[in-house]
Amino acid sequence: MSVRVGVDTGGTFTDVCLVDDSGELSVFKLTSTPRDPSEAIVEGVQAILQETTHDASAVAFLGHGTTVATNALLERHGARTGLITTLGFRDLLELARQMRPDLYDLQVEKPVPLVPRRWRLDVPERMRHDGAVETPLDEEAVRQAAQALADAGVEAVAICFLYSYLYPQHELRGGEIVREVLPNAFVTLSHQTLAEFREYERLSTTVANAFIGPTMRGYIERLRGRVREAGVPVDAYITQSNGGVISLDAASASPVRTALSGPAAGITAAVAVAEQAGFPNVITFDMGGTSTDVALIEGGRPSLKMELDIAGVPIRAPMIDINTVGAGGGSIAWIDSGGHLKVGPRSAGADPGPASYGRGGTQATVTDANVALGLLNRETILGGRMALQASAADAAVAALAADLDLPDLDVAQGMLSIVTANMARAIRVISVERGYDPRDFALLAFGGAGPLHAARLARELDIPRVIVPTIPGILCALGLLVADLRVDYSRTLLQPLTEDALPALHAAFAELDVAAHAWLDQEHIPQEGRQLRRVADMRYVGQNYELGVALPSADLNADDLPGILETFHRAHDQAYGFASPDEPVQIVTLRLEASGVTPKVHLPRIAQAEPGSAPPVSGTRQAWLPEAGGWQACALYHRDDLQAGHAFVGPAIVEQMDTTTVVLPGQHVSVDPWGNLIINDTGTDVQSGDRT
Repeated sequence: MSVRVGVDTGGTFTDVCLVDDSGELSVFKLTSTPRDPSEAIVEGVQAILQETTHDASAVAFLGHGTTVATNALLERHGARTGLITTLGFRDLLELARQMRPDLYDLQVEKPVPLVPRRWRLDVPERMRHDGAVETPLDEEAVRQAAQALADAGVEAVAICFLYSYLYPQHELRGGEIVREVLPNAFVTLSHQTLAEFREYERLSTTVANAFIGPTMRGYIERLRGRVREAGVPVDAYITQSNGGVISLDAASASPVRTALSGPAAGITAAVAVAEQAGFPNVITFDMGGTSTDVALIEGGRPSLKMELDIAGVPIRAPMIDINTVGAGGGSIAWIDSGGHLKVGPRSAGADPGPASYGRGGTQATVTDANVALGLLNRETILGGRMALQASAADAAVAALAADLDLPDLDVAQGMLSIVTANMARAIRVISVERGYDPRDFALLAFGGAGPLHAARLARELDIPRVIVPTIPGILCALGLLVADLRVDYSRTLLQPLTEDALPALHAAFAELDVAAHAWLDQEHIPQEGRQLRRVADMRYVGQNYELGVALPSADLNADDLPGILETFHRAHDQAYGFASPDEPVQIVTLRLEASGVTPKVHLPRIAQAEPGSAPPVSGTRQAWLPEAGGWQACALYHRDDLQAGHAFVGPAIVEQMDTTTVVLPGQHVSVDPWGNLIINDTGTDVQSGDRT
């Protein structure tokens, strides 16, 4: 019997999910190893194989989400990087868009560029926008620049020439020369990283790819070696920011694609769970140990964006529109200079962790507040595998309360109110600020701490329903078992959307199709498992920003244009509150999403409860609930005891290995056929066909 394994490495815990040929799902959770995430990955795989009595040789697929690329950028722990660019453009990386992060802050300090000026070298060359050679490439100048970088001990080199996204001849030759001089360096060419206009964003993305390249390559080599030593016969796959997975070799060549690797896997799983449960429109709420990630899914498709800023480094690549805030279970509470209570973004992480973990942490965290208030089990978590020290949590909160001269319970509750407000703001960014009303969506809560806070967050935003999947704490790992292989291709093509532009569109898409099928051939994807989706970034003539509009899969004809224009006008009205149907529309960039469909894990139905039967109560626990006026006895339920059709009313607490779900007074809970908890704040049990 073969098995498929997904692993998600977070800042505090590493989650493992395994499914066998029969569809049986097993999960495991262990502490992360931040110094080298591959250690926890292999340890987790070995542990779940042993727990399920499978041999390592039975693993047919291994996928994982990683924060290696993100952390390298956040912590600036990348490679010594050099840049070779067109003469006169060496300072573009620092000039950027000449925009200050805060318009009225005269003392603001701009982020330090990833490449210092002494390693940014320019060479004579110039391609024109029409393909004509303005200045031939000075190959000797490239060779001298490469030698200067070699003498400086540079480990990675980014090459970005003007208009190379259209005509890459000079860039390709420059890459050949650099590889001759620095055969062991990680070399990144801009047209292979981002074949789009806007030279600053292309340059920044290319430099970021080079900067994190050696770090990611070293991590991948260690992971590949450890996986082989463990007896697993397959290479791992890595989640991309767009929600798809790619091979280790592809990730090693283009690590910038993995900037949102872990959170994107959770969104992929959330789409599958929501679709199965009958909720096409959901807002995902992934709260882990270090941060909270939120995203919006409409009609079963997550919203996408093209640009992300990580610690002042703009990265342009297709990615799920995820908004992240520093609010997690390990977020530390502190007092600012004005004497006000703050929570996050600094986190206790996995080591030492919250005070209640008993590993040396002394500062009060969100987890400690939940323990002090009785919302979390005061003795153990992870199904009894990890003991908690409630007295340490109480002491940490008490120390903070003493500094604030406030009662302990008020401070603990204040911490939860602050993180709820922070998370509500994050959701408003991806909903209200995009033209969506959160009340039209359900809140799908996952992550180790998501279900613990979801009920209050939903009330804060007037969201009527909350969905808690069967394995919320492991959902990101599950996402690796439902994700398809995927790669995105793009090409800038500034054309008015008229019939005259159709030949150029057909030619450009034909080139992208060839590249996509070459990649699918390389990944051994059969013809029946291939999916191609065409998208065009469009704007009104004169605008600086575009909106993506899906196009028919076949070549366009004149009859398709009115429908495409109407779709664009509606999208513009949704995003900005107005549309101008009489204004000319321009196509800016063509995109091709190439997917290789993989076998999917389908969550099985759970046992059906007897009609009218009540779920078994495993006990009660006193919890501090301001909604109930203070300490309140909450019924305790064990998740494994709940069957389809069971229903109960809060206040209640549902415990399971990977998370805890809090149900507030007045909220009604029903269990659907797949084991999802549907928390309904209206008091009515809504059927699938009536769900938002």
